[in-house]
This record gives sequence, structure tokens and C-alpha cells, in this order.
Amino acid sequence: MIVEDDKRIREELKELLNNAGYESDVLDDFLNAEQKILDYNPDLILLDINLPYINGETLLQKIRQKKDIPIIMVTSRATEIDEVLSMSYGADDFITKPYNPTILLLRIGAIFKRMEHLGDTILYKDLTIYCQKGIIKKEDMEVILTKNEMIILNYLLNNQNRIVSRDELMTDLWNNNEYINDNALTVNISRLRNKLKSIGYGEAIETRKGIGYILT
Repeated sequence: MIVEDDKRIREELKELLNNAGYESDVLDDFLNAEQKILDYNPDLILLDINLPYINGETLLQKIRQKKDIPIIMVTSRATEIDEVLSMSYGADDFITKPYNPTILLLRIGAIFKRMEHLGDTILYKDLTIYCQKGIIKKEDMEVILTKNEMIILNYLLNNQNRIVSRDELMTDLWNNNEYINDNALTVNISRLRNKLKSIGYGEAIETRKGIGYILT
């Protein structure tokens, strides 16, 4: 789903996606945009920041609280603050206008590829982690992870009880075509910890100062 208020840009995006073999639709009425998007339930959202009625970053935050739909921010606002805010609110990627169509398609393809190749289910203590869905369950409690959070947790789980450096995590994210910077990694780690804390595992990821992180 393309959520973009500029008619020319959204029609260009629709044509690009259709020509690449994707089924795409556009949102052209932004009143109650959140509910319309959730009702449509797309596999991925291209979301602009500057929208009528609601800021795109706020809309991102609201959607992320209810659904783990992959979201790529497509915006002309290329400041580091916007990128960090978008990532902290749960965006899976951030690309600026004028965008390179080939790069945008590669980013979209990478997200779908990663969703297919993440392992299915991992058990950690009394948690059940559904990697493809980005969901952690503990009894009747459930938390939803973004794709970046899931990649980080998956890497820590695969290297449990070993110190993992920030460079390793950055490399793994890059290998999954998630081109985040150092600040965004810090935001993602903090957000992942908060979600684990909400189900009783706030101390699961330890920081080893100057070295990295360890999942115990």
C-alpha cells in the first residue's frame, strides 16, 4: 500500500511496483488513515512523513502498536532526526526522495526475502519466539517486534552466552539489507530491551561496556 499525498508520486510508485510484479494500491483519502490501512491489511507499506490530518511518523507509531506490517518511510525530509525517529517508532527502512527506483525495489525485495528466510520458532526459557511473525509469546502475553528488532534478537539467540559486538550486529543487519547507522542500532537495542522487560526479561540482554552485548 502506498500512503503518499502527492498524486504524481503515488501514481509513479504504483506503476513502478506493478511493473515489478507487485500488487499495489494507493491511499488517497487520509481521514482515519490508520483504520483504513489496518482494514486493508497490506503486506508492506510505503509511507510518507508529510500527510494531511496526521504526521506520517505518528501514523507509523499507531500502526506499529497494532500490526507488525513492514513499513518503509519514503520522504523528502532527509534529516538524521527524521530517520532516527522513524526507526525508533518501528520503521523497517527509510529512503529519501528523489528515490532511486532500483534501490527502492531492492529494499522491498530484501524485506520480503528476509521474512521468508527467518527461522520459524525459537524457544528461549519460557518464551516462544515466532521469527517469521516477529512475535514473542509468554503464556497469555504477547509482544510484537519490528524486523530490525527480530534480526538483532535472532542473532543474539544464535550466539547465546557469547559477547556480540556492535559491529557484528551492524554487519548482520547490513547482510539483511537493513542499512542502519550506529544511532539507529542503539535505538533498536533499547526498544528491544523495553519489549523484553514488559514480559519479565528486562535483564536478558546485558551490555559489556566497550565490547558489546550478551544474551544470557
